[in-house]
Amino acid sequence: MIGPNGVGKSTTLKVICGLVLPHFGEILFQGKKINGSQPYQLVRKGLSLVSEGRKVFSSMTVMKNLEMGGYILKKNIANSVNGKNKLKNSIKNIFEIFPVLKERRKQKAGALSSGEQQLLAIARALILNPKLFLLDEPSLGLSPNNVKIVFEKIREINKKGTTILVVEQNARMALEYADRGYIFEVGGIIMNDTAKNLLNNEKVKKSFLGEINYFG
Repeated sequence: MIGPNGVGKSTTLKVICGLVLPHFGEILFQGKKINGSQPYQLVRKGLSLVSEGRKVFSSMTVMKNLEMGGYILKKNIANSVNGKNKLKNSIKNIFEIFPVLKERRKQKAGALSSGEQQLLAIARALILNPKLFLLDEPSLGLSPNNVKIVFEKIREINKKGTTILVVEQNARMALEYADRGYIFEVGGIIMNDTAKNLLNNEKVKKSFLGEINYFG
């Protein structure tokens, strides 16, 4: 999802995840209405959100941050041995995707670089193996090199079968990695198409890829 600031992209993610109540309409997930569900209920249904701003527990180690992401997993199985083993296996899988976090697992999250903190926030949200993974501005405040690393990991996660919905100000980067794009303006979605078609669309080029504001 791309578009100017203040048109409702981040709010849309929060509405989907139950953090903001919609004024009207229905939200369907896997064919079922989820309006009114509490955020923790939606997590159990398979939704997971990484909010803007790399919200990690800076005073905790990388490992403890990941374990916090699996809290519901442990709680659902009443902290049984089976639950702990499932969490252990989930963290093992995370370390295969994010080897740098395995190397840093004993370090405090606050001591990580900004790029590593973003990877940790993403990894923590993946612990429960979500069906729908939502990311809000994953490139915000990162160096160009770290942006590329983060988006490569997002692509890797998607290739493993996880559906991902991203809000991103870096329109070109987002469309280069996405299958499909949704363009927001005040009032809602004004265009949606394959990412390839949007990258080649003259109106999109002029508005979001570096020239003039065509839609305004």
